[in-house]
Amino acid sequence: MQFLGICPFLGVSKKLNSAVGMSVAVIFVMVLATAATYPIYHGLLVKHQLEYLQTIVFILIIAALVQLVEIVLRRYIPPLYQALGIYLPLITTNCAVLGVTILNIDSGYTFVESIVNALGAGLGFLLAMVMFAGVRERLESAEVPETLKGLPITLVAASIVSVSFLGFQGLFGL
Repeated sequence: MQFLGICPFLGVSKKLNSAVGMSVAVIFVMVLATAATYPIYHGLLVKHQLEYLQTIVFILIIAALVQLVEIVLRRYIPPLYQALGIYLPLITTNCAVLGVTILNIDSGYTFVESIVNALGAGLGFLLAMVMFAGVRERLESAEVPETLKGLPITLVAASIVSVSFLGFQGLFGL
């Protein structure tokens, strides 16, 4: 279990709509990035013994895919594009997307296993975002001590939500 993608987790989780929109964009980019990086890694980098360029190549591929998502959202779903704001280009540097693509290679997954893993990781990201958006919306109406208002209560809530995911650790004997 890894906790990747803290930037959008804290930045876009104030409203459920933007959290879901960001998560769908991340899922889309994760699956496309995996589908693009896997054959490039195995067909180009490994073939020419350039595995050490993996991170740079993967970041470039992810950046290109994020630009594609940004163009599509701007054209077809302007309200979601406006709601995501600065966080959409930040998917490029989202360690969750990069982490999943590298994890797929390092784990020795096949192409299909990599796609399924990317989809599962994206759905896990969606679950975490939706749960945390719900918590943050409830915090807006809660009486919070003055010293905890803002970022401190957000971090406390994030830690409690992250503990809830420890329940998945032993699931199915994994």
